[in-house]
Amino acid sequence: MAYASPWRVPAFRRLYAATAADQIGNQVGHLALPLVALGLGASPGQIGLLAALGTSAYLLIGLPSGVWVDRLGCVPVLVTAALARVVLLTAVPLAWWFGMLTLPHLYAAVLLAGCATVFFDVASHSCLPAVVGREALVRANAGVVSLYAVGSVAGRGVGGLLVEVLTAPVAVAAQAVSHLAAAVSLTGIRGGTSRRTPSAPAASRRLAAEMRDGLRHVLGSRELRSLALGAALANLGAQTVNTMVPVLFVRQLGLPAWLLGGYWVLCGAATFVGARLARPLAARRGCGWTLATAGLCVAPAALLVPLLSRPPWLCVAGAAGMALVSVKIGIDNVLGLSLRQGLTPDALLGRMNATFRFLLMGSVALGSALSGVIGEFAGVGAALWTGAVVLAVAALPLYFSPVRTRRHLPDTPVPEPDPVA
Repeated sequence: MAYASPWRVPAFRRLYAATAADQIGNQVGHLALPLVALGLGASPGQIGLLAALGTSAYLLIGLPSGVWVDRLGCVPVLVTAALARVVLLTAVPLAWWFGMLTLPHLYAAVLLAGCATVFFDVASHSCLPAVVGREALVRANAGVVSLYAVGSVAGRGVGGLLVEVLTAPVAVAAQAVSHLAAAVSLTGIRGGTSRRTPSAPAASRRLAAEMRDGLRHVLGSRELRSLALGAALANLGAQTVNTMVPVLFVRQLGLPAWLLGGYWVLCGAATFVGARLARPLAARRGCGWTLATAGLCVAPAALLVPLLSRPPWLCVAGAAGMALVSVKIGIDNVLGLSLRQGLTPDALLGRMNATFRFLLMGSVALGSALSGVIGEFAGVGAALWTGAVVLAVAALPLYFSPVRTRRHLPDTPVPEPDPVA
C-alpha cells in the first residue's frame, strides 16, 4: 500500500510545529503541576483530584466541542485554545511569586486550562484529513504520535530538570511559553488548506441533535465501538497507575524529581518506538492483527507494573513492564486514530473526535479519581495493582471485534453508520 508524504504540505509542517510546542508544554505541566500541589501540602487524594480536574473537562464539554469545531473550522479554535492556556497557566507562577497560591487556585487553573485543551485536541485531530489527504493519514498520524512520544521524553525530562533547578512553579511558566509558541505557529497557517470545510448545519438544528449525530456514528459501528472501549480501558488503567507515580517516587520512596522525569522519559521513548513500528507492522501483518492480536500478547506485561513500589531490582522490572505497555500504546495511537478517521465522513470528523475524546479522556479523569481514592484509603500499591489489571484486559474488546480481521484501512469513509443495536 503506497503512502503519500504529508511533509510536502506547508500547513501540515506548521501544524506539526505547533503540536510539538503544545505537547512539550503539556508534558512539562504533567510533571510540574502535581509537584506544585505536593509543595502546597497536598495528600494522595488531593493529587488524584488535581489530575481528575485536568481531564474532567472532557466529560463536561467534550461532546459539544466537536459541534463547534465542525461549525467554526479548526485553526481559529486551535489558536484561541492555545492562548487561553497561556493566560490561565501564567496565573499559577504569578500567584506563587506573590505568596497567594493555594490548592483551590491551582484546581481552578487546571480545570479551565483543561477546557481549552479539549478544544485544542478535538480540532487538531479533526483537521488532519483535510490538510494531508486521506491517503497520507497513517504517515501523518505516525509522525504526530511519534511527536507526542518525543514531547513526552523532552517535556518531562526538561520538566524534571526545571523543577530540580528552578522550582515547580517556574516549570509551569515554561509550559505557558510553550503554548504561546504553538499559537504563533498556528497563526501562520493561511488559506483553506488549514481547515476542513465545516458542514454548515442549519441554524434551526439544536446543539443536542448534532451531538447525537456524533454519538450515533461511533456507537453504531462495531469497529468504532471496540476501538473506543479498548482505548478507554487502556487510558483508565494507565492513569490509575500514573496518578500515583509522583507520590510513589517523591514522597514514598524519597527519590529526586529528575528521576521521576527519567521514568516519564522511558515511557515516552517506548511510545515513540511503538509509533514508528505501527506502519511497518500494519503493512506486514495487517492493521487488525497489529491492533488486536499483538495487543493481547503484550497485555501480561502490565502485571509487572505494581513492582514499581518494590525494592530497586523489582522496581526496574515494573518500569520495564510499563515500557512494554507504552510500546503498544504507541502502535494503538497511530493505527486506531487512522482507522477511526478513515471510517468517518468529513462532515462528522469533529463530532467523532469529540465523542472519542469524551470517552477516552473521561476514562483518564475517572482513573485519576479512582487512583486518588484507592491511594488515600488502601495505599499506593493497591492503586498500582488496580491500574495494572485494567491495562491487562484492555486488548480484549479489539480482539473480539471485526477489527481483528481487517487487513487494510478504509480508502474512503462510510457515508452512514450502522444502526445502533
